[in-house]
Amino acid sequence: MTHVSPLPKHYLSDKVEHFTESVIREMTRQAMLHNAINLAQGFPDFAAPAEIKKAAQEAIEGDVNQYAITWGAKNLRNAIARQMKEWQGIDVDPEKEVVVCCGSTEAMIATLLAVCNRGDEVVVFEPFYENYGPDAVLSGAKPRFVSLRPPQTPDGEWAFDHQELREAFQHHTKAIILNTPNNPTGKVFSLKELELIRDLCVEYNVLAITDEIYEHILYEGAEHISIARLDGMRERTITINGLSKSYSVTGWRVGWAVAPPAITNAIRKVHDFLTVGAPAPLQEAGATALSLPATYYRDLAEKYRTRRDHLIPALEKAGFRCYRPRGAYYVMTDISSFGFANDVEFARYLVKEVGIACVPGSSFYKHPKDGSQQVRFAFCKKPETLDAAAERLHKVRQK
Repeated sequence: MTHVSPLPKHYLSDKVEHFTESVIREMTRQAMLHNAINLAQGFPDFAAPAEIKKAAQEAIEGDVNQYAITWGAKNLRNAIARQMKEWQGIDVDPEKEVVVCCGSTEAMIATLLAVCNRGDEVVVFEPFYENYGPDAVLSGAKPRFVSLRPPQTPDGEWAFDHQELREAFQHHTKAIILNTPNNPTGKVFSLKELELIRDLCVEYNVLAITDEIYEHILYEGAEHISIARLDGMRERTITINGLSKSYSVTGWRVGWAVAPPAITNAIRKVHDFLTVGAPAPLQEAGATALSLPATYYRDLAEKYRTRRDHLIPALEKAGFRCYRPRGAYYVMTDISSFGFANDVEFARYLVKEVGIACVPGSSFYKHPKDGSQQVRFAFCKKPETLDAAAERLHKVRQK
């Protein structure tokens, strides 16, 4: 039997000691292992729009199968600029201010690598999408977290303390990461909140990196506002977005960053050596997706609203306290009534014994204890999937 020596510690980067693999994707693996309904990872289990699938097929058949321009196919960059003007009133030069990446995930890490130096700090609201902390670490920066506090009433909003945010800006701050509509909370940042963030960015000369992947998934009249359109922010904002959520194509991995020319040029350099480019035929299909009429987005939001209102009553009936989202397609819940020691133990029980996968809330916090009585569910699923989940929720019991 061959003896395998322990791997010397100096073989590995110190950076990887500061984070784990994705908890969300681990829960998808657990769902597959236990034949559970996957309400953990945020991907739809229904078909993407027929017209964009056809556009992808036609692009492949038409031999659009070689490298696109590294920073993005011209048709897609033009469509991105056109849509930002149409939806947010922001003028964008598609030749100098857009870089197309392999999903918004790559756009975020390419941006942080392009703008951060060792010793910089990046402000992140928590609970946060799990990539942001590791992305900051990988770029050499340090994340500094500001709490979003849960609503005190069923229709309340997640809120942050203004003084806590101001204090976070006073420590070699290079950027703030803003995700609105927010994953995992469903919070949609208001104009007043964005103006406060704007004022701090201007006062401390800080960049805003804004993840707007859920921009079209809004409820109860909530409005998505790109911070780049506020006075003083166009020259200091990197806007990140992608096809995944609005068009139900999470596996295509086509996203982008929009920024002033000098910052875009830096992101393009990093992107070029990270991935070279996003899939060429899917970029062409992306241009078709971004040309869909306004009715498509209204229908999208309405369908997700009905799914939200389908799942939340079933969760509440089972004993969860739900924080009602105003955007995106997740619901954060409080599990304290079930009597489990922590969220990880509860998530393990739910996937193995009830047959439903969720995401432990601690994965969205710097300190696991802060999310130890929370779990997140995704409702981007077919009605019959949510029906099946509701049926299984009857089995949830107190410990």
